[in-house]
Amino acid sequence: MGTRRRGSLPSAGTTQVVPAGVLSGRRPGLVRQRRRGKTMRRTTLALAGGLAALSMPALAQPIAAQAPAAPATPSQASPAQSALPDTIVTATRIATPQERVPAAATIITRRDIEERGYQTLAEALTAVPGLRIAPQGGPGQITSAFLRGTGSANVLVLIDGVPANDVAAPTGGFDFGQDILFDVERIEVVRGPLSSLYGSSAIGGVVNLITRRADPNRAVAPYGEIAGGTQDTLRGGLGATGTVGAFDYLVSGFSQSTRGFNALAPRFQANIPERDGFRTATSTARLGWNPLPGTRVEGTLRWRENRFGLDNVPQDDPNYSGQDRRWAGQIRGETRLLDGALTTGLRVFSTEQRRRYTNFPDQFDPFGTREDSRFRGTRTGLDWGNTLRLPSLGALTDGALGFGVTHAVEEARSTQVFPSDFGDFASTLRASQHTTAGWGSLQYRLLDRLDLSAGLRHDSVTGVEGATTWKLGAALALPEVNSRLRVALGTAFRAPSLFERFGIGAFDGFVTSTGNPDLKPERSFGWEIGSDTDIALLGRPRLLTASWTFFQSRVRDQIINVARADGTFTYDNIARARIHGAELGLTLRPATWLETTAAWTITEAFDDQTDRRLPRRPEHVVTITARLQPLPKVVVAPTVLFTGRSPEGAFASYANDGTANAAPRNTPAGTVVNLTASWQALEQAALFLEARNLGNSRWEPVNGFVTPGRSVLVGTRFAL
Repeated sequence: MGTRRRGSLPSAGTTQVVPAGVLSGRRPGLVRQRRRGKTMRRTTLALAGGLAALSMPALAQPIAAQAPAAPATPSQASPAQSALPDTIVTATRIATPQERVPAAATIITRRDIEERGYQTLAEALTAVPGLRIAPQGGPGQITSAFLRGTGSANVLVLIDGVPANDVAAPTGGFDFGQDILFDVERIEVVRGPLSSLYGSSAIGGVVNLITRRADPNRAVAPYGEIAGGTQDTLRGGLGATGTVGAFDYLVSGFSQSTRGFNALAPRFQANIPERDGFRTATSTARLGWNPLPGTRVEGTLRWRENRFGLDNVPQDDPNYSGQDRRWAGQIRGETRLLDGALTTGLRVFSTEQRRRYTNFPDQFDPFGTREDSRFRGTRTGLDWGNTLRLPSLGALTDGALGFGVTHAVEEARSTQVFPSDFGDFASTLRASQHTTAGWGSLQYRLLDRLDLSAGLRHDSVTGVEGATTWKLGAALALPEVNSRLRVALGTAFRAPSLFERFGIGAFDGFVTSTGNPDLKPERSFGWEIGSDTDIALLGRPRLLTASWTFFQSRVRDQIINVARADGTFTYDNIARARIHGAELGLTLRPATWLETTAAWTITEAFDDQTDRRLPRRPEHVVTITARLQPLPKVVVAPTVLFTGRSPEGAFASYANDGTANAAPRNTPAGTVVNLTASWQALEQAALFLEARNLGNSRWEPVNGFVTPGRSVLVGTRFAL
């Protein structure tokens, strides 16, 4: 009993897919902090730009000429399992080989997902260079992503090419802890500024989830898995793909439940043994039709719903729970004209995400009023894209011109109720906006070894200053030394969110904060240079692969919350940030049965005004992964993740007695060890074991929230 201590608004860069208070440990409430009747608001929006441009990546999957992927198969990959080739699907709907793309990119295939036991998107991204995942607990818990030093509001997430960032979130960010990967065929992560292709939010880069495709050679290809383990965890999924004549289909369903762990750090004196459970259900359906060669029409519907427990900092709250539901649908068609020289496609899409957070009175909560906060964001639009193959011009070959138009309507509705012992907080949002963009890109190959690219895009958002972004890139193949050199530079932007423009906050019925409809977009400029080299030794042509990338960016007109002369609050474009760093990698292949990769990311991200490090951007992150196949049908995949110390913002870190620190403090470094093993027991079925946090580390990726404890899961995966 007694007065509940509450944290402050997190420094910019936290996910903010729920009200800012939740991200610092508070329950959903007014996007401000008040402590014992005294108003206080401190936000440091340290969103930084990305650093390199990608030649023409669309990651929006082509539907006429794509290489179909087989359905899920056991981890050991029977002959039926064929992962997509190492290509990046481009904005012009051309699958470009990864080595010809002038940007740092990571592809996570279905085989990777299964052999490493990745269940959530957050878990799959932990080993991606330059990407730091900051979860506040296990599955379902709020999870931020920081890509090359930028905040999660500056990372754009796509699902089959459609934007999935939360329209109703305070900064329009994405919660990386909610999505399950049972229906995902591959994940493409492209680092660097990509607004010239995708528009708003693509400052740090783009993460695209591509769902499973139909097996072109079978009428019915069922697949599934079932598993159970510690913490009363049970999960299962079943699906089928197939092709019948000119039609193909996919149906998929998945469910998981677990008691979970207590996400609150055990060092707090007010900690009680209360677990934060998680339940999810997901389903996906797709129907495709190929009426003519080079022509395809398909429709996709994807739905998921999560229910989970949450915690306050610095005290558990048994009745605090959340619900997150999202559905997304699209219809798209593509055809080839002019003897295949021109490919044109049209997509119509719609998404809706609903979130709800409730808290009932209990023995730890002195308030007699139920808290009930609701958020609803929708995005509907169309996307018209074209690719024109260009003729060779002397030494210039493989030319392509891409161009298109995108239009989207976004609408947000939210109501937050946050009672306390010193007054009642509330905030509301009722707003919408239209975005129209036109883009163009050009690429050619010179002397069959130098890939050149350029792109330009203009975005117009209702009531917001327009943003024009560009990119230039080059990738040079050096086969004489088994190397590839790439360089890129470009600009990016983030349009102000609907909450930042139109949100209203009140305390005991009096308006205390309002949005600023005159905000300008945040803007960035960045560059990168990098190389990959294969080294032949001891009779092995690729014994070692060494890679390095250096990047730098600057961000201006960052949006932060500021106080007016009358004591109320609003948002303004007054912050700047500077970021530079390196991504270093080394892959060793000493034998056919062993491959191990070490990745080291160094990030220097600073507020340009205060010269302080940006919150939750550790200076060092080191990941070591390996794939061992000691027997023909056995694969063992360990992962070691080390995250260096990182700062937390003022009033976002807590002492053991729960006192909020008034000055920025560092969160200590930590190491987590995971292991997955799988055995191809039968041709069409595999057994697997997933062990997480083997050392039972109590590391806090976010101050006050610990890594989930040791867990073990066993199960079987099949493809008939």
